[in-house]
Amino acid sequence: MSDREVRHPGELRWETRLLGVVTIVLLAFGVAATYGAASLMTMKGQNVGVGFAARQLSGAAVGGILLLIASRQDYYRWRQLAWPLLLGTVGLLLIPLLPFTREIAPSINGARRWIDLGPVNFQPSELARLAVVIWCAMLASKKGVQVREFRKGVVPFIVVLGIVSLLILLEPNLSMATLVALLGGLVLFTAGAKIGHFILLGGIGVILVFHQIRDAQYRLARLLTFLNPGDATTEAGFQIHQSLVGIGSGGVFGTGFGMGQQKLGYLPYAYSDFLFSTIGEEWGFAGVCLVVFLFTLFCWLGFRIAKTAADPFGQYLALGLTATIGLTAFMHMAVSLGLMPTTGLTLPFMSYGRSSQVISLLGTGILINIGRLRGRPAPAKRDPGEDRDERAGSESRRKAKIR
Repeated sequence: MSDREVRHPGELRWETRLLGVVTIVLLAFGVAATYGAASLMTMKGQNVGVGFAARQLSGAAVGGILLLIASRQDYYRWRQLAWPLLLGTVGLLLIPLLPFTREIAPSINGARRWIDLGPVNFQPSELARLAVVIWCAMLASKKGVQVREFRKGVVPFIVVLGIVSLLILLEPNLSMATLVALLGGLVLFTAGAKIGHFILLGGIGVILVFHQIRDAQYRLARLLTFLNPGDATTEAGFQIHQSLVGIGSGGVFGTGFGMGQQKLGYLPYAYSDFLFSTIGEEWGFAGVCLVVFLFTLFCWLGFRIAKTAADPFGQYLALGLTATIGLTAFMHMAVSLGLMPTTGLTLPFMSYGRSSQVISLLGTGILINIGRLRGRPAPAKRDPGEDRDERAGSESRRKAKIR
């Protein structure tokens, strides 16, 4: 991260404003794309397109309110809430795993990932993405140069990320568990952890993921399909084949809004897990390019905010929040294009799913606030440990210059 002096926040205000505009465009496009993907679908004899769009709009309304609140609250407060938020998330992740909670956490498609409280239902693993990024940013900024030490710097991250990822994995949800671990590792790497530690942990992680894939038949089928993309006889191969057919049949400008055919029983979850394919079919190459451009612009703005944030916590937090959106979007698009094994990750802001939508908007609100507070003095209340670590880091840099 850059140590240079940042300009007055008023001179950088266009970045946060443009970030808000990009988010609104993604939301609007997402509601339209979701309606188009479900417009001809029926459940219990009724069309679900309008219902899906209405739920997306309600999620956008709730998330929009949280975005506005978060964009006006000093992001440094999230540093103080890091531990309570993490512990609360762990508690929520435990609820679907308990045997006596099936009434509020039923099994859906062989997995217990949701907590259903009547009108309110949500996916705790979506909250885990945000909680992990905030906690890792807090601890990385607190430890300072100690993140380069394995025992004091890396081990605490491994323990917490391991617990959260394990709870998500038991749902089971390997893709989300992997994503959470990657986000935490990215924040730690940005904070200055040694590359050798990541090579070691990455090797261990690959071995663990391989065992998880090997022990679950459907995961193994997805991996084999990815390695042999021409085989469309398996369920996983059929999904990828139909996804590519949808994208390819869209041409330059698509088949027309709501006129896609892959959603008619050919492509499962065309409104969520494979929404990018539906966009390619109904909006064509132009729509695909627009979506890629919007997410690229979002990430570019987020990284600019991270580079010029007022303090290390803001830098790490902004980078983690940006990566949460960018990495999830990339993985969703890669799956739709057959560039990686099938996962259940949605397209941020756009795919059907209010939990993902609300959490993404909340994270964007925090990111906007980090951008708004650039150039202002860092908060007066700081942990003694952080000040000590920063003084030690400054002293080591001074000695290096003398040498």
